[in-house]
Amino acid sequence: MESLNLLLDGFATALTPMNLVWAALGVLLGTAIGVLPGIGPAMAVALLLPVTYALEPTSAFIMFAGIYFGGMFGGSTTSILLNTPGESFSVIAALEGNPMARKGRGAQALATAAVGHFIGAIVGLTLLVLLAPTVASLAVDIGAPDYLAITVLAFIAITSVLGKSRIRGFASLLIGLTIGIIGLDEMTGQQRLTFGLLHLSDGIDVVIVAVGLFAIGESLWVAAHLRRSNAAPIPVGRALLSGSDVRRTWKPWLRGPFIGFPFGAIPAGGAEIPTFLSYVAERRLSKHREEFGKGAIEGVAGPEAAASASAAGTMVSMLTLGLPTTAVAAVMLAAFQQYGIQPGPLLFARESELVWALIASMFIGSVLLLVLNLPLAPVWAKLLQIPRPYLYAGILFFASVGAYAVGGEPMDLLLLFVIGLIGFAMRRYGLPVLPAIIAVILGPTSEQQMRRALQISDGSLSGLVNTPFSITVYCIVAVILVWPLLARLLPKREANLQEPQEGEKVDV
Repeated sequence: MESLNLLLDGFATALTPMNLVWAALGVLLGTAIGVLPGIGPAMAVALLLPVTYALEPTSAFIMFAGIYFGGMFGGSTTSILLNTPGESFSVIAALEGNPMARKGRGAQALATAAVGHFIGAIVGLTLLVLLAPTVASLAVDIGAPDYLAITVLAFIAITSVLGKSRIRGFASLLIGLTIGIIGLDEMTGQQRLTFGLLHLSDGIDVVIVAVGLFAIGESLWVAAHLRRSNAAPIPVGRALLSGSDVRRTWKPWLRGPFIGFPFGAIPAGGAEIPTFLSYVAERRLSKHREEFGKGAIEGVAGPEAAASASAAGTMVSMLTLGLPTTAVAAVMLAAFQQYGIQPGPLLFARESELVWALIASMFIGSVLLLVLNLPLAPVWAKLLQIPRPYLYAGILFFASVGAYAVGGEPMDLLLLFVIGLIGFAMRRYGLPVLPAIIAVILGPTSEQQMRRALQISDGSLSGLVNTPFSITVYCIVAVILVWPLLARLLPKREANLQEPQEGEKVDV
C-alpha cells in the first residue's frame, strides 16, 4: 500500500506540463533514433546526456525513460519493415514481422508490436512496483551455473524449432559461436581468431553482426533474385487489427511480460534471452505452427511484449542493487552518478521523489508510445512501397552508416560486408540466421559463466550442475532434445495398435 501511495506522488510530479513535454520528446527521439541501425537507445541516452546538464534530475530521467521505450520500438520498426534490427533484442521481430510486411501486413505487424510494447511495459512496471525488493533479493542468488544453464536452454530451444533440420540449426549456432569468440580471451588475454589485426582484439560488435547477417545478407539475396522476379512495390495493408488477429495475439501479449520481466531483473540478463524464449513458447503453443517463419502474428506479439517487460525488469537491479543489466541501464547509472546519486538499497529512502517520478514517467512514456506510434504505423509501413532496388539500396546505405557509427572505424564497414556475405551464403544453403545471432550475443557470456563455475569447483564438472535451478533447467533442455524422438515413436505405436489383426473383420 505504501508503494502505491508513493507511486501516486510520483505521478503528481511526472504529470506536470513540462515533464510531459520531456517524456513526449524522449519517446519521439527514441523512436526516431531507434530506427537507425546501430544507433539504439543506449547511444541516444549517451549522446543526450551532456544536453541535460541544465535540467533538473527528475526531468532528465523522465526524458531518458521515454528514449528507452521509444528506442526499443524504433528498433522493432526497422526489423519488421526492412529486416534490419536496430538492437540485438529486436532481432526476433524480424523473424515473423518482416514476412508479414512482405505480405502487405506491415502496418498490422507494427500495430501488434506497439500494443505488445504497451502491455509489456504496463505489466512489467506494475511488477516493478509490487515485487522490486523480492525480485532483487532472488536475483542476487543467481550464480554462474544457473546463468550458464539459462544460456544453454536458449541455444537448444531456438535451434530446435528453426530451420528445416536440427543439423542446420546447430551449424548456424556454430557459425555464431565462432564469430563470438573473436577477440581477446577475457581471462588469459590470449588472442583468438584475430589474424593479427588489432581492430579485432575487442571482438566484433553484435550490432554489426546482426545488421550484416540480416540487412546485408537479405539485400544481397534480393539482388541476386531481382532478375528472376518483378520488383513490384509491396502493398501497405490496413493498420487496424482484425478480430482474428486480436484472438491470436491477446494470449501472447499477456504471456510475454511474465517471461520478460524475471529475465530483465536478473543481473547480467537483458531482453535477448526472454524474446527468444517467448518466441519458442509461442511457436510451441500456437494452433498455426505452419505459419511460423512465414509471418505468424503470435511471433511478433509475444516477444515484443517480453522485450518491453524486460526493460522494466532491468530497472529492478539497477535501482535497488546498482547493477546495470543492459547498455541503457549502464548509461542511466552513469547519469545518476553525474547528479551525485548512487543507486542501491538506500536509493528509495534517500531519493524517493526522484525514483517514484521516474517509475511513473515510464508508465506515461508507455502510453505516449502507443498513442504516438499507432497512428504512425501506416506511415512507417509506406516505406515498403518504395521499389525494391531503391529500398534495398537505402537499406545498404543506412546499415553502413549505422555500422560506422558503432565504432567510427572504416574496418567496421569491411566486417559488415564480410558478415553480409556469410548471411547470403547461409540463405543460399538453407541455414537459419537467428541461431547465429543468439550465439554471438550469448556465446561470450556463457563461456565466461562456464569458466567461472569451473574455477569455483576447482575444475570439477559437477560445479556446472550443483544448484537446484541449474538442474531444473537442464531437465527442460533434455525434454526439448528427446521429445521429437518420442513424438516420432508415439504415432507409429498408435498406428500399430489400430492395425487390424489377421482375420479380423474391417468395416469399409
